[in-house]
Amino acid sequence: MLFSGRAHPELAEEVAQHVGVSLTPTKLIDFANGEIYARYLESVRGCDAFVIQSHTGPINKWIMEQLIMVDALKRASAKRITVVMPFYGYARQDKKGRGREPITARLVADMFKTAGADRLMSIDLHTSQIQGFFDGPVDHLFAMPVLESYLKNKLDLENTTVVSPDTGRVRLSERWADTLGTPLAFIHKRRDLDVANQVKVSEVVGRVRGRTCVLIDDMIDTAGTICKAADALYEQGATNVITAATHAVFSDPAVDRLKNSRISEVIVTNTLPLAQAARFDKLTVLSIAPLIARAITEVFNDGSVTSLFEGDT
Repeated sequence: MLFSGRAHPELAEEVAQHVGVSLTPTKLIDFANGEIYARYLESVRGCDAFVIQSHTGPINKWIMEQLIMVDALKRASAKRITVVMPFYGYARQDKKGRGREPITARLVADMFKTAGADRLMSIDLHTSQIQGFFDGPVDHLFAMPVLESYLKNKLDLENTTVVSPDTGRVRLSERWADTLGTPLAFIHKRRDLDVANQVKVSEVVGRVRGRTCVLIDDMIDTAGTICKAADALYEQGATNVITAATHAVFSDPAVDRLKNSRISEVIVTNTLPLAQAARFDKLTVLSIAPLIARAITEVFNDGSVTSLFEGDT
């Protein structure tokens, strides 16, 4: 049985269509003081439950709603509960960079375990070690096949370089470069630890002059990193810059920055809902629903989720 929160019902409906089932009718309301109430309108006893919720803004509300939905399933005797979070909220807080900081990504995993989740499913986690924060199976899905399939039909791969916007994304960019058969470059940047979302780009390492550059990242939040990286690439002689990212967080002023940037195309997936005001001419949104639906089907049938990415049987 599939269940959807209210954060991104369009994605959940699309996933349900690909799986071939209907979303279970659910009553979700807010009380006057902001408390959330959830009740399922059909019996869920003994079911294999998949609860889909995108952690978009206001992010704390939608995480809490998903926790309440999981608790309701546990108390209604669901057999197995899988939490499907296309975008894992608080994933960037996955370690202590300095003293007296929280590791909030671990806290989120602990809350879902306490609520009654047996399994987590997410797409392009900020760092892979988050899988170890949850005491149970974690299906870490990758949007790379969806994005790469689109780019292969657009690019002259002999004149393309995959670029990591920072050293933390080099491993992901290596996978892209290996699959596309292109050179790899990366941008060395320094971040101001005392000012959130402030990035200082230092230098480009790799072959970019006279080439089309594809900037790879897991998310675009305020777009500061991506836009400064694009400027650095053009300064080093790149002829065209495209960016591909899984999660379109698009916090202000991301849309204005991307509109006015020298990036020719911004390619994202629909793991997060995008308001009409956040859409612009250079934006391409690809659907992640078929990938989520295939993963849900494999889990339900006790198949292999890994086979979706490595071709194993």
